[in-house]
Amino acid sequence: MPMNTIYTDAEPARAELDALEGPTLVEFGTGWCGYCRAAQPLLALAMHAHDTLRHLKIEDGKGRRLGRSFRVTLWPTLVFMNNGKEVARLVRPTDAGEIGRALAQIHAG
Repeated sequence: MPMNTIYTDAEPARAELDALEGPTLVEFGTGWCGYCRAAQPLLALAMHAHDTLRHLKIEDGKGRRLGRSFRVTLWPTLVFMNNGKEVARLVRPTDAGEIGRALAQIHAG
């Protein structure tokens, strides 16, 4: 699956994410966030070798239940899941290498 480039405002229920099988990256942020925009080239670089990864790009903000259920406070927050369980988390990543290492963790589990 190619990397998603647009944050969706249609957030799935938390139970849906918890029931997903296989590796999933859930990215919380907004299109206008400078930190989120700065992270996009890093994500693209790190995800290049993970073309089958499920990537959910969820718009977050005040009153957004899914982000609150993951205790998101800063954007972007990347939640790396395998079989519905959180394996790793990065907040405001600044290095493609750290994203790659987290991706390796969800593919190993």
